[in-house]
This record gives sequence, C-alpha cells and structure tokens, in this order.
Amino acid sequence: MRSAWQGVGNIVRFNWHFYAAAAAGVALALALGYALGGWWLVVGWCVAFGTVATTLVSLVVSWYVYDRSGLYRLDWLPDLPAGVRIVNINAGFDETSALLQRRYPEADLTVLDFYDPARHPEVSIERARRAYPPYPGTRSVATDDLPLPAGGADAVFLVLAAHEIRDDDERAVFFGSLGTALRPGGRIYVVEHLRDLPNFFAYSLGAFHFLPYADWALTFSRAGLAWVGERKLNPFVSLFTLARTPPAALSPPDGSTP
Repeated sequence: MRSAWQGVGNIVRFNWHFYAAAAAGVALALALGYALGGWWLVVGWCVAFGTVATTLVSLVVSWYVYDRSGLYRLDWLPDLPAGVRIVNINAGFDETSALLQRRYPEADLTVLDFYDPARHPEVSIERARRAYPPYPGTRSVATDDLPLPAGGADAVFLVLAAHEIRDDDERAVFFGSLGTALRPGGRIYVVEHLRDLPNFFAYSLGAFHFLPYADWALTFSRAGLAWVGERKLNPFVSLFTLARTPPAALSPPDGSTP
C-alpha cells in the first residue's frame, strides 16, 4: 500500500537537485540584495519570495495529485473480465503494475519498461530505478521494437510515462505499435499531465516537461488511433482512452468520456 506522503516524498527524493538549486538561489538573491542595498534588496527579497512560493505550490499540488486525489486508487479504471490480457508500460519507474495486478487479480499482466538513458535521459528516473526494483518479470524494450503480438492485448496502460518519449516521430511510431497490439475492442489508457494553465500554475517552468494537448492529438492521429474519450482525473492530470483503427473520424471527441 502507498503511504500518505509517498508521492511527494519521491518527488523530493528523486529531484533533490532542483530543491538544492532553489535554496541556493534564495540565499544568493538575499546575499546580493543585502550587499548592494537600496532597490537591490527589494529585488532580492522578491526573487527569494517568488522562488519559495513557486516551490511550495508545486509540492502542495504534487501531494494532492499523487497522494490525495485518488489517482493511485485506480477507481477511474473500468471493470475488466477475468483472463483479460493487460500490458502496462513504464519509463523506468513503475508505480502501477502491482496496483493493476491487485485490481485485476485474474488478468494476464505483461510489464514493459522502455526507459533508455541514451534516448530518454532523466536523472530523477535513474535515482528512482536505484531506489525501487522493477516489478517481477518486467521486460526492457525499445519504443520502436515492442515484443507484442498483433491483436494480443485487451488493455494497454501508460500512466505518467509516455511524455518521456520526447521525439514526435518516435512517439507516433510507438503508439502505432500499441494500436497494432490491441485486439478489436481493446483500449489504450494514457494518463498524463498537460502543458496547460493549471500545470503552469502548479509547476511553473516545470510544466514545459509535459506535452501540450495538441501534441498528444497529433501523436494519436499519426498513430491511427481512435479517440474513445478523454476526461480529467483531477485538475492537473488527464486520461485519454484510445482504440485501434477508428470507426469514425480521427479527432478528439467534444466533451466525451471513456
């Protein structure tokens, strides 16, 4: 079971360099302000206050998203029949496979990890991998060479992972492969932060690490995937539900839900 502070605790633990840099920036701004005096002191205090405020806001929002919003209770997932074939894909840090296995105890679960430090460098992921062992049976894969048979998956999950594929072409090829792996009637569930106003409020410049809505729409369209639905799991995280070869136009549904 997840602890009450596990999500935000992991964020601080794996991204401590950002918080160290913020603390150093606050100290430097105040030191220069007092050394130069006058209006520079006001500027120093403004910089220090802004840095502390944005850092605290990001931590409070992260605590809400990862520890209080119910994201990891998986209540937003559909009921699936016994024997369903599930593929869960992560980017080096897997917080969901054990949860999915508990929610669907009779499912056939395949876990794939596409993290490649050469293609998707992220120091926080390296730290997370050292702190948490992979889920038993996890297979390391390449985004352009997924070991999934055509039509072999009933449900594919990507929870806060797919944005680590930064290249547009690589991401489109990856999702195209997932579409091929789906059986007719199967679904792909993509959970992501978006580069939008709520996440800019929460994470400031850190929101640039997320992809904008238009990029996801283009990725899914290029991959030949149908939009089954989309909705907000909380103000900062979105769920996209996708299917293989669309029965209708490849465009986001207006106000639809999965």
